Amino acid sequence: MTDPSHQDCLESIEVLTTYRDRLVSDVKAMGQRLKLPQKQVEATLASHAELQRIEAVLIQLASQLETTTPS
Repeated sequence: MTDPSHQDCLESIEVLTTYRDRLVSDVKAMGQRLKLPQKQVEATLASHAELQRIEAVLIQLASQLETTTPS
């Protein structure tokens, strides 16, 4: 497998960031509909496995982005 290009990293970061933001927004909206305390919603977000995985991948992509050169 070849290393991702600079553009591939940028596109992946953009897509994942958009997905992460939408997921956070959906969880917050559901918490409001269920009238959950804000602290409980924040705790849910902090422990959300998919959000944790997205954050880890974003960190990895950011480090790859630093090592690639724009083409």
